[in-house]
Amino acid sequence: MHRHVATRRRRPDFTRLFLAQGLASLMVALLAGLRHGHEGVLSALLGGAVSLVPTFYFVWRGLRVRDGRRPRISVMNLYQAAMGKFGLTVALFVIVFVTVPPSNPAFFFVAYVAAQLMHWLTPWLLRDRPTHQT
Repeated sequence: MHRHVATRRRRPDFTRLFLAQGLASLMVALLAGLRHGHEGVLSALLGGAVSLVPTFYFVWRGLRVRDGRRPRISVMNLYQAAMGKFGLTVALFVIVFVTVPPSNPAFFFVAYVAAQLMHWLTPWLLRDRPTHQT
């Protein structure tokens, strides 16, 4: 007699992705600071924030409900999260360029792109690491 044991999948931990995005933004900000002072740093930090905030939203909204028994709802959540992330990104670009125009748009966009490129590392950053027990 087999007992059906429900195995519950853990939610992925996105902490490493957020840290990678933040680190990429900070590295660009450091380079910007060396080249253009505090104005370059502010531009780079704004670019990183425009990338990072929508990513937080996507993870929060997209993974809020994961129900294996109702995959249609899970897929709809991901679509809604993606559309929300896109809208939030556009809104943040508009807000930044209207209220606090970056003094150096190049550093703004370099930091934004550097943080976005961290998504390519997501499979590596989210994989489970073996724990060594002594």
